[in-house]
Formats: sequence, structure tokens, C-alpha cells
Amino acid sequence: MTGETIRALAFAGAVAAASMGAATGAQAGAFGLREQSAQGLGLSFAGSASGAAGVSSIFWNPATVTMRPGFVSEQSLTFVNLSGEIRPTVGTAPFLAPFGDSGEIGQGAVLPSGATSYQLTDRLYVGIQTGAPYGLVTKPRPDWAGSIYGRSSRIFSLAFNPVIGYRVNDWLSIGVGANIEYFRLTLRQAVPVAGLSPAFYPPAFLKGESWSAGWTAGATITPWDGTVLGVGYRSSVHHDIDGSFAVPNPAIAFAVGAVKANLNTPEKLSVGLTQAINPVTRINLGFEWDNWSRVGDIAIVSKLLGVPVTELPLKFKDSYFYSVGLEYDWSPNLTVRGGFGYDDGPIDNSNRSVRLPDSDRYIVSVGGSYRWSDKLTLNASYAHVFIQKNRIVAGPGQNYNVGNIPFAAIADGSADLVSVGFRYAWDSPASVAPAPLVRKY
Repeated sequence: MTGETIRALAFAGAVAAASMGAATGAQAGAFGLREQSAQGLGLSFAGSASGAAGVSSIFWNPATVTMRPGFVSEQSLTFVNLSGEIRPTVGTAPFLAPFGDSGEIGQGAVLPSGATSYQLTDRLYVGIQTGAPYGLVTKPRPDWAGSIYGRSSRIFSLAFNPVIGYRVNDWLSIGVGANIEYFRLTLRQAVPVAGLSPAFYPPAFLKGESWSAGWTAGATITPWDGTVLGVGYRSSVHHDIDGSFAVPNPAIAFAVGAVKANLNTPEKLSVGLTQAINPVTRINLGFEWDNWSRVGDIAIVSKLLGVPVTELPLKFKDSYFYSVGLEYDWSPNLTVRGGFGYDDGPIDNSNRSVRLPDSDRYIVSVGGSYRWSDKLTLNASYAHVFIQKNRIVAGPGQNYNVGNIPFAAIADGSADLVSVGFRYAWDSPASVAPAPLVRKY
């Protein structure tokens, strides 16, 4: 690898890292995030593993790094406007019910992401993708009826995914990469104290963070012109989280102040198919499996005592995402697209909480790409996420139980997403390697 190549990749990585900000919202089930590409959002992420999400397809399948010759960078910003409310119902403890609903728990957020690919030889490519694979912010009113089960929740992550891809021949490419990940969480709730009104319950919090790493691998198959099948895999990342746990009793807070926890993020398997119907129209199909059941229950262990002091009883199930999208080249410079997706999420009535009142969701999206010049392409997309209304039940005999105090509610929510971005070709390679699909944008 030449010094020029190293400098080019370092510059691209620095630009992407500098763009990273707070990552919040949860649009891929539980606290996962799928918003890694403005182009991909317009297709509801259909065909992302087969390259339909642009350079950022590296997130789903590192082998797609071989699909674009030369030196190409892509950046996206996605605004997530998450809206949700939790309304107590019959079954909530009588002394809690008068404190009412959560108010608006959703928080708006901007999610940056980026990707760069660089062609070393006719067959060998390198690249890097950066983004936030996990994130969450829910913040109800401080003194609502469910405050003992959650006052606020925040999860923040960063991931850097350097990859290398190899074109074995004209129909097969393979890729592998590392996934370097930072994870941080902060959870707050009220602590019930006998003799006090719920309005005066003191707070407790749990904080922690970790750096760790995993790996990615994938392949693309082009059996004939106009068809691409892609399969990608992201491994679980094992996080040894160091943090602190505080409750209002000073003696207990001293005993369990420093804590640790083990978190295993879910593996992800992505499958994508892109099929050209005619020279200007393509259909994309997508499938994703996330092994959320791997997360399990998370024990919070005192570093001083070496024993669990509390637990996060998540009990997620595996999730499955299905999507379909259509692209049409309106003109040599303009491509329009639309998509639909269904997310069979990891949360149901048995494990839904006020911190994460998630449910199955549907996504409908539209978008477009405009080729401003031979080097610059602009991307924009909009999507609406319909989250199914469902129940929350906590208390005696339930997955979530604080002091045997019953809480029942209806959770309702939705999200609007707007994503903009650009792709820039830094050079004009003299020799263009055969691409699996010829795209006009």
C-alpha cells in the first residue's frame, strides 16, 4: 500500500469520524439503528446487502466495497423525529394512576454516517464505514405514573468498520472487516419510598461505557448482467461495561457504587437481491436477521462485593426485517426510488418496558438521487415508521417488577425520518473494473 493510499484513507476516516454526533432514536428494533445511508432509506433498505444503499452498503456487506472503482466517499445525515406516549390504564396501582401519562417521550436526533471505498488494484479494494449501530433516548415527564419503572434512558454508540474486498472473478466478490465499537448507556428511574408521595420519590441511576470489537464478512454474486445477490454478516460484540450505580440510601450507594456488566450485541445476517427489470428500472429485496435473544438478561455486578446488585431483564427475541424497493432512472441525471419494509421486532407484550415501548413496525419511504456532475451525486429520502400500538404490563409476576407495584399502560408511537447526503468521486480512474450493475447515478 502506497503512502498516498494511506493518506487518502486516513483523510476519509478522519472526515467520517469528525462527523459523528449524538446517535439517538431506535429504528431497527430494540435499540438498534439501521439509518446508515440516505440512499438506502429511500428503498426502506431493500437490497442494502447487494449494494443498493451506495457505498454505505459496507455496513450490511463488506464485499460491496468492490462495486465502485476508484476513490469514492459518501456522507449522510438523517433526522429522526420520534414521537411516543405511554398512557396508564386499569391495573396500575391506585396511588400511581393520578400522576398520569408520560407526555411526549420521543426525542429528535440527527444520525451521521459515512463510508469510503478505495480501489488498490483491478481486484483489491479497501474501505471504511462509520456510524451508530445502536442508540436510544426516551424521556417522559419526571413525575408521571410509571416513573418507578423509568424516568429517562439514553444509549449512545459509535462504530468504525474498516474492510478489505477482493474480486475473485467477474461474478464473485468477497470481503472481511473489523468492527470497532464504543457503547455507553445511562438509565434513570424513581425509587419508591414508604411514606413519600410518588412526586417526591428520589432518583436512582445506572451509567456505564465500553470499547470493544467484532468482525464482518460477506460476498456478492453476479450470476449474469443485471442481477446481484449479496450476503453479509456482522458478528456479536462482547462489551465489558464499567460504570456506576447509585440509589438514595448512602450506605447501599457506597457498597455498590462501582459496577460492571457484560453485554453481547446481536449478530446480524443481511441478504439482498438487486434485479434489473430493464435498463432504467431495478427492483430490490432485503432480509435481515438480528440475534437479539443473545442479549438475554444483563446482571449489574458490584465491583466491590462481586455479586449482582440489580438486573436488566430484557429477554429480547430475535428480530426479522423484510423489505422491497423500486428504483427508476427518470433521466440520465435523476433516479427516483421508493420502498416498503416490515420489522418483526424483538419486543412483545412479555418484555415491553416504559424505557423501550417498542413493537413491530412498518416503514414506507421515497427518495431520489441527482447527479450534479461526473463527481458529485446528491441523495435525499423521507420515510414514515408506523409503530403498532401495544400494552405494557409490569409488577408482580411480570418481566419488569419494582417493589411488587403494578403498572399497566398503552404505548403508542411513530417516527418521521428525513435523510440527506452526497457521494463524491475523488478521482477519475483510467481503468474501470466491471461493475455488477451499471447505475446511471
